[in-house]
Amino acid sequence: MVACYREGAVPSLFSNETESPERAKSPWWRRTIERLRGINVLRGPEYPTRRIAVRATFLVLLGLSSLFGVMCGLMLVYSIDLPQMEDLLRYRPNTTTELLDIHGREIGSFALERRVALPYTEFAPVLRQAIISIEDKSFERNWGVNLVRAVGAAWRDLHSHSRAQGSSTLTMQLARNLFLSSEKTYGRKLQEILLSVQIERVFTKDQIFQLYANQIYLGHGTYGFEAASLFYFSKHARDLTLTEAALLAALPKGAEYYSPIKYPERALKRRNLVLSEMREDGRITRAQEEAAQAMPLGLKIEPPPNSLAPYFVEEVRRQLEKEYGADEVHGAGLKVYTTLDLDLQVVANKAILDGTAAYERRHGWKGHLQNVVAQGMDLETYRHPDWTAGIEKGGYYHALVTGVSAGRVMLKLGPMRAAMTPPDWKWTQKTAVDGFLAVGDVVYVRLDGSSADGVFHAELEQDSGAQASMMAVDNASGEVLAMVGGRDFALSQFNRATQAQRQVGSSFKPYVYTTAVEAGAKPTDIIVDGPTSFYTPNGPYTPHNYEGDYKGAMTLLNAFAESRNIPALKLADHVGIRKVIETAHRFGVTSNIPAFLPVAIGSADITLYEQVGAYSVFPNDGIHIEPHYIRKVTQANGLPLDEQPSQVNEVISVETARTMMQFLQAVTRMGTGAAAAQLKHPLGGKTGTTNDYTDAWFIGFSPSVTAGTWIGFDDRETLGEKETGARAALPMWMDFMKAAIAGKPNEAFPTGNMPKRLLDVPLTPADSPVVKAIPKATEPADPDSDEPDEPAAPKAMPAAGTPPGDAGAGAGTPPQ
Repeated sequence: MVACYREGAVPSLFSNETESPERAKSPWWRRTIERLRGINVLRGPEYPTRRIAVRATFLVLLGLSSLFGVMCGLMLVYSIDLPQMEDLLRYRPNTTTELLDIHGREIGSFALERRVALPYTEFAPVLRQAIISIEDKSFERNWGVNLVRAVGAAWRDLHSHSRAQGSSTLTMQLARNLFLSSEKTYGRKLQEILLSVQIERVFTKDQIFQLYANQIYLGHGTYGFEAASLFYFSKHARDLTLTEAALLAALPKGAEYYSPIKYPERALKRRNLVLSEMREDGRITRAQEEAAQAMPLGLKIEPPPNSLAPYFVEEVRRQLEKEYGADEVHGAGLKVYTTLDLDLQVVANKAILDGTAAYERRHGWKGHLQNVVAQGMDLETYRHPDWTAGIEKGGYYHALVTGVSAGRVMLKLGPMRAAMTPPDWKWTQKTAVDGFLAVGDVVYVRLDGSSADGVFHAELEQDSGAQASMMAVDNASGEVLAMVGGRDFALSQFNRATQAQRQVGSSFKPYVYTTAVEAGAKPTDIIVDGPTSFYTPNGPYTPHNYEGDYKGAMTLLNAFAESRNIPALKLADHVGIRKVIETAHRFGVTSNIPAFLPVAIGSADITLYEQVGAYSVFPNDGIHIEPHYIRKVTQANGLPLDEQPSQVNEVISVETARTMMQFLQAVTRMGTGAAAAQLKHPLGGKTGTTNDYTDAWFIGFSPSVTAGTWIGFDDRETLGEKETGARAALPMWMDFMKAAIAGKPNEAFPTGNMPKRLLDVPLTPADSPVVKAIPKATEPADPDSDEPDEPAAPKAMPAAGTPPGDAGAGAGTPPQ
């Protein structure tokens, strides 16, 4: 070995000899490697396996480095589009806008996502335990990601060649629901993990649970556990029992798949699984688990509050969206304090349904029923729109005939069953059910209690298409207390109280008499009720009274109370029809009214909303308050939003208003509305009946409330012979007013020299932007279009010495 060093075969580590010029020129790192290779300890024997191991180690290190680089790149790529935590700190979920009545009771809501956000402490502890047991057992310990579940899920995904296995913690579910899509890709999963880690760094566990519990979708349009608790059990989340909490905790896995309404068996199994998990986690005992698993689902789904006043709620929605925008109304969680009195609304609903049912019975059974079997539909899957709003005792609904026998007809109303017996259809004068009703017929019924076997008793009614509407306002404030726009909102959302312009008949006459009183007429003045003609460009116009007779000389008071047409036309001719129309517009009537004489007896088309608001002028001592639906609106934080005030104007003098009250009170005391006298309360009003009985009205008031009713067909079909305002509309008005005047025995109308009535709202200044322009009377485009059986656009015969036009305008003495 010494010889080797001596002969230079092996270079010495301690040699001072100089390197060759070639080696001196090579890079320093190459020279270092060569020196290391010269050390036997590092180099060792040149075995083949050692060379393979060195290369394998190098390749492994290179692969790991590449993988680390790829992972860093992926994290960079997928983290670029992730939201910042500042966004989550500012995040406010879409919440439900609530509508409240004057007593603070909910009457409806608007929502893009039906959600009620709660703080952490408002969720029942048993609900929190149930959610954590089934969704994320390690929630209190993990850092947003459960590695054990994640690895296990990935292993199963790889072996099943799919990505169906879930491994999400509550934090990961929150991240996905708030910011990410629901697609099942590894890229989205990586984003979910990164975002979850960030959420865990910024928020506490209580805050994360609160965000999750308010955000998660739980079926049937509900988001968050408070909204779901109210929907499924009609109670708050803080009041949930063990079984109820377990059912709600079962839904995040698949809200529609496990829906307790659509699939109760699936929901029950999933709920019991939650209970088992809670017992394994030591949150409940085995006895509690077994007792809870033996209980039914216990759903208590009540009709949504919108179903009690749907037409009113829709009017509120339109107004809110016009003022604040649809996004704010449906997602900002506003609280809207409306003018509706829910108690009076319930009475109004019943009055309209009972009144139209009474009308239908008076005209006998018409049949013409829809039959779903004949139309090729299945009895089991058929759903009528009526059934979506909930079914209650005393209500009117469409039902499906599922069985017919000699003395019994079986009906289906959604999940409920009902039965009818011969006395329930006796009014139809049909004795045998054969040929009268058949399986598959859709009939209209009134539910009247249930029997011991859970089958409701029903009475047969009829829906031939007759419609009705009602509206009531508080005289002192103009607040709309109740509104019904039709018989069934589920079938027709057209609001006949605010959108339908119908001929008003004699209910227009108060504007004629008001104009005459302003011109100097008195209730005791005499007018002749006799045959007369008015000359028009199309020939003579010869009107007649409803009764077909004439009563000769009579006082204006009696002529108004008995709704005589000839005196009203003479007054309108005397003061000028244009002045009458101007009076109507001053009273708040905004519909265009053509300037021809038959308007005086009701050929104009006006809405019920306008009529009710106008009639409230009389008990208000001449003040018109525009009817309105909203008292105030507050944001989710309680701060109020600006509200546009209602228009309040003095349209007639106190003296004129109190004189007109004599006319209007005479109607309900001794005239066409005398049936209202049985209420034994200070009342006033006016009936209205149109040609061919297409429309029937009654508009009236007490000292505190003005209400109006209308009944007719949408296609202007006749209601039938003798279906006058007194017969068809007044009974509905009386049913409502019985409740409206209850508890007010001492109220009275101001009379004589009593002080002017004080109202709850101030007058609108004349220069206020709220003041609306008064429409002008318009000439009819087609003079015969509104009154086909009478020459239209009549021109009153001028008095001697008076030029043609508004004859006698301002004269103090009415024509005889």
